[in-house]
Amino acid sequence: MEIRPFTASDADAVFEVHRRAFGGRTEEAHIVQRLHDATKAVVSLVAVANGRIVGHVLFSPTTVEESGAPVELVGLAPVGVLPEDQNEGVGSLLIQHGLEACREAGVDAVVVLGDPGYYARFGFERASEYGLGNEYGVDEAFMVKPLHDGAVDGVEGVVRYQPEFEQTER
Repeated sequence: MEIRPFTASDADAVFEVHRRAFGGRTEEAHIVQRLHDATKAVVSLVAVANGRIVGHVLFSPTTVEESGAPVELVGLAPVGVLPEDQNEGVGSLLIQHGLEACREAGVDAVVVLGDPGYYARFGFERASEYGLGNEYGVDEAFMVKPLHDGAVDGVEGVVRYQPEFEQTER
């Protein structure tokens, strides 16, 4: 299994990964397209097995309507793996490599909206414990992973994702 940065030639395969990973829905695939088109992908990685792309993860900038210290915060979304390659550790590899790439890129912390039981294994914790809310009004499923000590100290407010998440499908 190779984990490598996304390239423009991967776009069609990545669209298909997300379409199939999300049961035929294309909303997530279009979000990925829009974020890449707007050059808002801080980290975008693909998993390649036997010469084909089997998974993808994207991290994009978020903003914090905050009172406190400035912070470089990104959102992990979406992550997708072809159904026939799920439960083989592909998603975990993508997330682990993505978190490390974010750290290397100077990101302070990563937020995710997802299953707490799944994301806790990567060190994500409930964001509200750090004074961070989100535009969707979700508590338990909205989590943060600081990438260094003190990364979100003094940062409080509502985390907002890029407008590309709000647009409807094409």
